[in-house]
Amino acid sequence: MSDSDYALLAQFEAKEGKAEEVAEFLESALPMAEAEPNTTTWFALRLDETRFGIFDTFPDEDGRQAHLDGEIAEQLMANADDLLVDDPQIEEVDVLAAKHSG
Repeated sequence: MSDSDYALLAQFEAKEGKAEEVAEFLESALPMAEAEPNTTTWFALRLDETRFGIFDTFPDEDGRQAHLDGEIAEQLMANADDLLVDDPQIEEVDVLAAKHSG
């Protein structure tokens, strides 16, 4: 067991003309992720011009669920109709191997 065995992979697409707003939201969400005690790692990703993602890890199922119930998910869903083509695709995934530095 490690402190990042449990993970979430979310993917979503910005509506036409909304990609920069989505990117700005993701950049602004970093302090919210940093404030979550059971979020081990958090990455906001730009996959191409309009597709984005979030990958984050947790030490246990409780940490993963707390993140799903947390402020980032709440704000993303509150703005989904305005910013996103569809609701985010969120998958619960297991980390098979990881390297952490620092």
